Amino acid sequence: MGYGDEIIATGLAKGMKERGKLAAFGDGLKILWGPWCEEMFANNPNIARPGSEPCNRLQWIEHYKGHRLYNKQGAGKWLWNYDFKPTPGEFFWSPAERSLINYSRSTLGDFIVIEPNVPWQKTIWPNKDWGEERYRHLTHIFQVHGIQVVQFMHRNSRRRLRGVTSLEFHNFRDAVATLSLAKLYIGPEGGMHHAAAAVGIPAVVIMGGFIPPHVVGYDTHINLTGGAEACGSLTECAHCKRAMERISVDEVYKAAMGKLQ
Repeated sequence: MGYGDEIIATGLAKGMKERGKLAAFGDGLKILWGPWCEEMFANNPNIARPGSEPCNRLQWIEHYKGHRLYNKQGAGKWLWNYDFKPTPGEFFWSPAERSLINYSRSTLGDFIVIEPNVPWQKTIWPNKDWGEERYRHLTHIFQVHGIQVVQFMHRNSRRRLRGVTSLEFHNFRDAVATLSLAKLYIGPEGGMHHAAAAVGIPAVVIMGGFIPPHVVGYDTHINLTGGAEACGSLTECAHCKRAMERISVDEVYKAAMGKLQ
């Protein structure tokens, strides 16, 4: 999952400092940080850094790259741990990030964020894709009703929505800082929906039939599955495609307006 995994980790670490502990993500002997940890854990007082292993305040949590609490790999698919439910994570902003938030607040006004892209670099991307035309149609409806749509542009932005406010970011945290001002997030399951939960933003998450809302969803969000059970297929899946086709533009729009109202 990438960023999302580490945002989940910040939820697992919540309140550690107040209890006199530090969350140590690793195997019980070594703290194991992946490529996104440094950015997602920045300024977080609840999390122990690599090299802190001698500290006697560590509370080990076996949640790290290659070993996640919410799933494990089976034959050609993820096997979901239905006993897991995430706690919304948290971000601790630097002075520069707070300045960005204040600047965005003064310039953007009210807006919603729509993310039409999926992790194109992963084999699972077709199972998480609602389709470009549906995102374009949904965006047009919001625009007709005078609602400002923002799209965050990043290195994975293969799709660009028409007529929206496009904001380009060089790191994920800056995008999340701006997301914290949004009225709503709409898009696929992934890092951005975990970020929305972490900064207290309502969301309509288009999950389809790949991953179960019970395992990675939040009670403050509307999680749409198309009525499908999560299969976890690691390759393109007809079951996931059918699930996405059952999620109509009208259903997403009505769910979004319910959150906005």
